[in-house]
Amino acid sequence: MKASLRNVRISPKKVNLVAELVRTQDLKQALGILEFTPKKAAKILYKVVASAKANAETNHKATAENLYIKEIKVSKGMTIKRFIPISRGRANPINKFCSHIHVILADKSEQTVKPETTTKTEGKAVAKTKSTTKKTKTTAVASKASNK
Repeated sequence: MKASLRNVRISPKKVNLVAELVRTQDLKQALGILEFTPKKAAKILYKVVASAKANAETNHKATAENLYIKEIKVSKGMTIKRFIPISRGRANPINKFCSHIHVILADKSEQTVKPETTTKTEGKAVAKTKSTTKKTKTTAVASKASNK
């Protein structure tokens, strides 16, 4: 249940700002947020998320009510290099960045919670380290007070 868009002509920084709004959101809520966000990246992300939704419904027979955005990865794509003329016959480079966007959806009913397994020896070791850190903090405060 995923979709991707490669080499879209927008900087990864700009896409990540909008992607942060909808990470780990329900699918319907995320599409609503993206629809009304006034940024170019929101329109692009909306299309990718809608494509992932369509892929989930057709390929995996999932319903939109049970889906949420598990992961949105935005990575750097190719860089288009251009030059602009400046004074005295020189040229300054201009880098135009592109992005790769990957959206992964998951079903809420398939979420599994891993139970924490701790052994008795691990629990004792954690308790000892916590108590020693408290002692060192209190002794440091006491030594500062006695120095004054």
